[in-house]
Amino acid sequence: MGKPTGFLEYARVDATNRPVRERVRDFEEFHALQAPEVLTEQAARCMDCGVSFCHAGLSVDGLSIGCPLSNLVPEVNDLMYRGLYDAAYDRLRKTHPFPEFTGRICPALCEGSCTLGEHELPVTIKDIEHFLDKHATATGRLRPRVPAPSTRTGHKVAVIGSGPAGLACAEHLNQLGEHVTVYERADRAGGLLTYGIPNMKLDKSVVARRVELMREEGVRFELGAEVGRDVPLSRLLDEFDALVLCGGATQARMLAAPGADLVGVAPAVAYLTNATRRLVDEGFAGEEHLDAAGKDVFIVGGGDTGNDCVATAIRQGAASVTQFEITPKPAEARAADNPWPLWPRVFKTDYGQHEAIELFGHDPREFETSVKEVIGDETGHVQAVCAMRYQGFKPVEGTEELRDAGLVLIAMGFTGPERTLPDALGLECDARGNVRTRPGTYATSLNSVFAAGDMRRGQSLVVWALMEGRQAAEECHAYLNR
Repeated sequence: MGKPTGFLEYARVDATNRPVRERVRDFEEFHALQAPEVLTEQAARCMDCGVSFCHAGLSVDGLSIGCPLSNLVPEVNDLMYRGLYDAAYDRLRKTHPFPEFTGRICPALCEGSCTLGEHELPVTIKDIEHFLDKHATATGRLRPRVPAPSTRTGHKVAVIGSGPAGLACAEHLNQLGEHVTVYERADRAGGLLTYGIPNMKLDKSVVARRVELMREEGVRFELGAEVGRDVPLSRLLDEFDALVLCGGATQARMLAAPGADLVGVAPAVAYLTNATRRLVDEGFAGEEHLDAAGKDVFIVGGGDTGNDCVATAIRQGAASVTQFEITPKPAEARAADNPWPLWPRVFKTDYGQHEAIELFGHDPREFETSVKEVIGDETGHVQAVCAMRYQGFKPVEGTEELRDAGLVLIAMGFTGPERTLPDALGLECDARGNVRTRPGTYATSLNSVFAAGDMRRGQSLVVWALMEGRQAAEECHAYLNR
């Protein structure tokens, strides 16, 4: 809990990230790490609140209450306050497979439900998590945990997909004694951690380090191996005792407007993947139409992915960046129907938007606005967009405005998983196309096949995928050893 009177004595202090005009010149991480003595005081702000909603791990009407992983946040904070960094990291790892990811990219659901946050600014839980990962790395505490040979059950499990759910599932299954092989169709493991989240937010060396640790612990990775194309599904069903599907929700929602098929209109993840590959693959030239350099860039969608596109376009040298969001601008404070400890639906400005404000002098976001039409030139490339105002998701006639554009990125979310694998297995799916599992379980309609993460629940956060991966591993292990 930290210091009993700490919340009365210390104000919240946030990390000061790298200066905007410095960090936009590269793709290095922009996160700053606070000094241990600062975070000791911040941990002291953790209250003796009795019922700690920060680790409730609940979802109410689509809004989270606390960390889905049910991290023992008050205990971690208390150990941090007492300077017991090794013990704090070990306590965090009891429930958390990969603090190095969420300490950088999680929106900190725990902070949204912090009891102190009901009336004051919440405890800096995410910054503490980031520090503990850095400390564990620097002191050699982040090392392989190789299961003892005596714990091996002899069962073989194939995990399909190496995104956050797949990695969490594979890591936990391996620790439980199962022999695990992860199949990933990309050339690198990590899924969206590698190719969907830009490097300045999550350095790819951090993902590669975790994958290498898992290899040393006994997990096998088959890369460039798409199940159903490169790897026969029948072979997996014959060779493995169970399958866990963690393929994600990768069907991008596209723009339903004339001109959406022009060159220079692209899904946000395709753009972010192209940018990352140009960064990490020596000699990879990428696709010219996905380079923002010198272009007026329009991003349709206001979520985290849209913000990542803003930041990436800025680093590529975009002439201008505009982000359309069809919904109204959120309120500055919680509304009556959004009380604590629910996740606060309030107006926030993220790192990419901060960068645009400083560089271009204004917020890139335009609320209640979207694209009515994309206009191309004689070569079939994007030349302009026809923007239109919306009210209550309905277009307002007479508000059309033509604007020059060189790149249009669609960051409108995802409609569900690709259907190839579920259809090949004959699995039941829900109305949204997600793989249906039995109520309260991760078991699909096919015996010995499980599903977890976005492939099961639909598009969600990394931390929810980590939770589902671990829980699916527990259930799969219980099934195999019943």
